[in-house]
Amino acid sequence: MSRSAHPAGPRHADVLPEGHYAAPPADLNALDAKVWAQTVTRDADGVLTVAGLRVTDLAEQYGTPAYILDEADFRSRARAWRTAFGTDADVFYAGKAFLSRAVVRWLHEEALNLDVCSGGELATALSAGMPADRIAFHGNNKSTEEIRRAVEAGVGRIVLDSFQEIVRVAHIAQSLGKRQRVQIRITVGVEAHTHEFIATAHEDQKFGIPLAGGQAAEAVRRALQLDGLELIGIHSHIGSQIFDMSGFEVAAHRVVGLLKDIRDEHGVELPEIDLGGGLGIAYTSDDDPREPHEIAKALSEIVTRECEAARLATPRISVEPGRAIVGPTAFTLYEVGTVKPLDGLRTYVSVDGGMSDNIRTALYDAEYSVALASRTSDAEPMLSRVVGKHCESGDIVVRDAFLPADLAPGDLIAVPATGAYCRSMASNYNHVLRPPVVAVKDGEARVIVRRETEEDLLRLDVG
Repeated sequence: MSRSAHPAGPRHADVLPEGHYAAPPADLNALDAKVWAQTVTRDADGVLTVAGLRVTDLAEQYGTPAYILDEADFRSRARAWRTAFGTDADVFYAGKAFLSRAVVRWLHEEALNLDVCSGGELATALSAGMPADRIAFHGNNKSTEEIRRAVEAGVGRIVLDSFQEIVRVAHIAQSLGKRQRVQIRITVGVEAHTHEFIATAHEDQKFGIPLAGGQAAEAVRRALQLDGLELIGIHSHIGSQIFDMSGFEVAAHRVVGLLKDIRDEHGVELPEIDLGGGLGIAYTSDDDPREPHEIAKALSEIVTRECEAARLATPRISVEPGRAIVGPTAFTLYEVGTVKPLDGLRTYVSVDGGMSDNIRTALYDAEYSVALASRTSDAEPMLSRVVGKHCESGDIVVRDAFLPADLAPGDLIAVPATGAYCRSMASNYNHVLRPPVVAVKDGEARVIVRRETEEDLLRLDVG
């Protein structure tokens, strides 16, 4: 029986469903540089290596599943964003993508700022030595305690997300004898070309204050009147995993229009504009992300052009890449447990992780690549679905991919571009233990987030 099959069955082998891979890749052993960290390659034995380390050795030492993060790649991407935007702009790494104390130290050393959105992220940042004035605090429902902690610490900016929050932050800042620097997050009515759950600038969603109906203008008016606030700019974020710059162009046009109205009505030219993040990365060979210098040039030209038309001084631009920095720097290493061919359909490859370490496929229909990591193979390609060990039929890691037909239990496979949102969104579903994050650099490896243990689980269960 052949283990290479068309998903619709043998009678439909010449008609591939829309959106499906048209054909297997020419070489299953090849590694597309777009989706892998910069130091990933294969050695003479065909074993995947990263920073000079064989994944077979990493698996033996740290176990599987494990997130393997290329520190040199992370630092290189951070520097590329910093260099692209220069000293006249601010780059805030979006901590929600992946945050640990080691990452905070890398960001500090590479001169990036940090965007946090919870008390836990703020605590991580401060405990690792990030200067508070280089931290921005986001969130649509910050608690009173979170706001107080942020103001006391002296964070560089708090992004206001509602009318209630305007008053709340002002009151807390005043009670502490401080004047807190703030931006107002507005929704500009731009529909980003992305998944519904990660498109964030249309009006019917939880983030921001709508530009429509004069609500954003009213928020600005109130913020300018409160002694506890120093309004420094407007914030706009249109979504995530975006490749098309046209959405940013429309958003910038509308934000600059608001800045002009503020100047005309209040006689104030706000000095900053934050265009958020959301720039996409390559999860598969079909994705074609832009380089940081291209993004910086495009955004600068858009904002400058709009400000010149409105006769405004060009404000300082801020951006918030998270996925674009950390996403490509890591891959998840799994061990194959079972290989189950379904005649006329596909082969199900079960691994020792799943939706507890990567929920994005189930949550967003995200697409990923996958490669046999512990060896090379000359076997024919088989259409595969990489699935996890959880008691859910939707526990899918890679929905459709081609793997060698001689794949067997005990083989290691690697899923690239899992640096963003995989460990951050990991869970203990089915009481599965969350994997470690292993940073590699210059032939050395170290754990920066350790693997959970059963003792960790039971410690929280008070019985």
